[in-house]
Amino acid sequence: MRHEFPYARPGQTIGLLGGSFDPAHGGHVHVTREALKRFGLDRVWWLVSPGNPLKNQDPAPLERRMVAARKVMQHPRVVVSDFEERADTRYTAQTLASLTRCYPGVRFVWLMGADNLASFHRWEQWRTIFETVPIGIVARPGDRIAARHSKAAATYRHARLRGRNSLLLPYGPAPLWCFVNVPMANMSSSAIRAQGDWVR
Repeated sequence: MRHEFPYARPGQTIGLLGGSFDPAHGGHVHVTREALKRFGLDRVWWLVSPGNPLKNQDPAPLERRMVAARKVMQHPRVVVSDFEERADTRYTAQTLASLTRCYPGVRFVWLMGADNLASFHRWEQWRTIFETVPIGIVARPGDRIAARHSKAAATYRHARLRGRNSLLLPYGPAPLWCFVNVPMANMSSSAIRAQGDWVR
């Protein structure tokens, strides 16, 4: 099954942007491009999940979301992957454990918007995630204050890397996280669905 996974060689720095991407949009693209630059990443993999355990409603079919994501995110250093489906993982902690087994020597960085940090303590095994790989957090509209005062930020206050040192993030041992402020794109999948532009 390994040959069906994205290619990576030891020593590479790869950002992981996970989510249902229901649908993928310009905000995801913006976060990805900023992460490549601010954290000095070689690649970013979009991990399109089969479902989201924190949401009650099932997303659109995985294949449809994959096709839409590849149309939105066209960049030579970005891969849209169904790794979680192929590896049969449901939670991020499980996905990271599988990735580190499949790709020894690769330096992974978990990427997310500041809105996710605010509710990160609700994620399954959220402390394990912090202890497994460095985490890069990109500011999004309206979520910076809540993120900085979140339970996860308080718990791992000692492990925070200042934004001016963001290029060091992939090379530090976990737990390590960095919060960067970037020009923001105010878009969301839920808003697109509410407008009727994306039907499950």
